[in-house]
Amino acid sequence: MRGGDTVSSMTVEDQDPTATRGTDGIASRAGAAAAAGSGSGATGATGGAGTAGGAGPTAAGTRSGAPSAAGGRPTGDLERYAGLFAQRTRVMKSSAMRDLMALTERPEVISLAGGLADTTLFPAEDLAKVLSHMAAGDSARALQYAPTEGMAEIRPCLAEVMAAEGTIVDPDDILVTTGGQQVIDLVCKTLVDPGDVIVAEAPTYPGAVPTFSAYEADLVQVEMDDDGMRIDVLEETLDRLEAEGRRPKFIYTIPTFQNPGGVTMSLERRHALVRIAQERQILVLEDNPYGLLRYEGDPLPTLLSLDGGRFVIYAGTLSKILSPGIRVGWALAPAPVRQKMVIGKAGSDLNSSSMSQLFVAYYFRERDWRDYVRHQSAVYQARRDVMLEALERHMPDGTTWTRPKGGLFVWLTLPDYLDTTDLLARALQHNVAFVPGRGAFLDGRGGNSMRINFSGVGEDDIREGISRIGSVIAEQLELYASIAGTARPRGGSTRSGTKDARTPDAPHDSSIVPLRTAGRRRGTA
Repeated sequence: MRGGDTVSSMTVEDQDPTATRGTDGIASRAGAAAAAGSGSGATGATGGAGTAGGAGPTAAGTRSGAPSAAGGRPTGDLERYAGLFAQRTRVMKSSAMRDLMALTERPEVISLAGGLADTTLFPAEDLAKVLSHMAAGDSARALQYAPTEGMAEIRPCLAEVMAAEGTIVDPDDILVTTGGQQVIDLVCKTLVDPGDVIVAEAPTYPGAVPTFSAYEADLVQVEMDDDGMRIDVLEETLDRLEAEGRRPKFIYTIPTFQNPGGVTMSLERRHALVRIAQERQILVLEDNPYGLLRYEGDPLPTLLSLDGGRFVIYAGTLSKILSPGIRVGWALAPAPVRQKMVIGKAGSDLNSSSMSQLFVAYYFRERDWRDYVRHQSAVYQARRDVMLEALERHMPDGTTWTRPKGGLFVWLTLPDYLDTTDLLARALQHNVAFVPGRGAFLDGRGGNSMRINFSGVGEDDIREGISRIGSVIAEQLELYASIAGTARPRGGSTRSGTKDARTPDAPHDSSIVPLRTAGRRRGTA
């Protein structure tokens, strides 16, 4: 900011169009509103004295090289570097979850926004013993570089995890990565040029959106229902893209306990998707972080097991079933693709943490990892049930939600005239957080939906958090009804879809939330 300018509430992104923008401004909008609602003096300092008088020490602005009003690096420095930024930074987006981290770390906030495993469930004495044994037996190797493909000790462990879901692989084919997120990045680095098409579910994993954006991909999203990605719509989409001369580089899917939708692709559709991949010779990236966190129903085969490794790339992670902090994931891919991914990984980080890999090997050797997963699943199932009960109790009519059979998330949908990004700002004033639905899209959809997580907080916090969200939604429905001059909309949902919960004057866009939700309001059919 130049000297003499008045201090405004503009963010760095507002001042510099090349700067990375947060996902729909979620953090900046929500944080500003939350600060205003809590009586913070920050708003008055930036928007009050500065714009009203335009003079004096408070309103004089920050000279180039001095700390910015936000307390970060000097805003004037942006002018020096803006011309150096790569073109791709214009379309890069930050993750909706990352944007919210600073806000949700406040101890008074009940965060239903994260995708966190509850690491308090991991016995501290087990951690201490495993680390002690590793230090005594392999300290030098734990502190040393490792092969880019991964250490020999960990690969059979990861193959064992896959075998628990009925997928048998050769440990030598596994590429160890720094979390499952790196698999998505390496696949994009290997396959995607600017403008290339990626097909994904609608909604899709919010953490994948920034990666797709960073590689300047054209994301085409296919709607889901309770049985996962709609194969009929997928085939129509592929036909249209083929007619346009645009061949997708890959189809990205989370077929089991999808993030953020919570739904699972049916067996029939899994077979159909593999058939389509083979007939059209299109790669599929199967992301499977949650497959072992099943609370009801029978396990379904992975796409990789159905395909045999010809067209399916597999992404796995220990972040949900062991620890996100160790940052261990893995990939399997057709040999030519895997080879390029190894080269790409070497250029990114040389190798994943040797210490983390050896920790996993020692843990699998000394403890029964399945017992821990069973314990997690029992806790998470109870929390899921509490959340579903709380939703039934506290959600106003006109709201619907999915009922996941596993995983970590529920997808909540509101009447289409409400915006959950704005709603988040109100929710933060009530010290509760969720992920607004727009973070799971790149085309502006999802505005009236949200993702809520049941694994990261205890049962009492889930009840209280859902109660607060329900109150905020009810307030906004009452406000809308008073503005529209109508009674508050009544509605609900059925097992087969959603009833019309709009007021007569409410705008309607049937494509705004493609995922049909299976929640059911009390008292409705």
